[in-house]
Amino acid sequence: MIMGMPTLTFVHVVISVIAILFGFVVVFGMMAARRLDGSNAVFLVTTVLTSVTGFVFFPFEKVTPGIVLGILSLIVLGIALFARYTRRLAGGWRRTYAITAVIALYFNVFVLIAQLFEKVPALHELAPTRKEPPFQVAQIACMIIFIGLGVFAVRGFRPDPFPAV
Repeated sequence: MIMGMPTLTFVHVVISVIAILFGFVVVFGMMAARRLDGSNAVFLVTTVLTSVTGFVFFPFEKVTPGIVLGILSLIVLGIALFARYTRRLAGGWRRTYAITAVIALYFNVFVLIAQLFEKVPALHELAPTRKEPPFQVAQIACMIIFIGLGVFAVRGFRPDPFPAV
């Protein structure tokens, strides 16, 4: 056990936090019209690993919202990977990448908020079933913020005036 968590849970959490941190670097980079190839690679790999470790490390008893979100995340990430590495951000694929990258980051932050309300005693007390207003307000605020981030990322992520050959 590490920090009160089973080792596999700790590894999953560390990967998820890295994915979220690099995701914000990537999104803010897109807003500034920066490709940030290395940061994008770390973001995409750790975000895929977040979903995969979620499926592999934790017992599967029934379909839960977390499993559905993990599947949706992998679909979005598949599109993002295709846009970035197969289509090389050409034409509309640049916009597709920006949108799918922001959605993938949103999914990670959505789960982070849900986990915080489940694991942090003060937040759990406010919304023990995660159906109470504090949880709903947090998730709606998160969604609004990510819609704004998505709009600015799409607007800012312009093609390089001097692309690498």
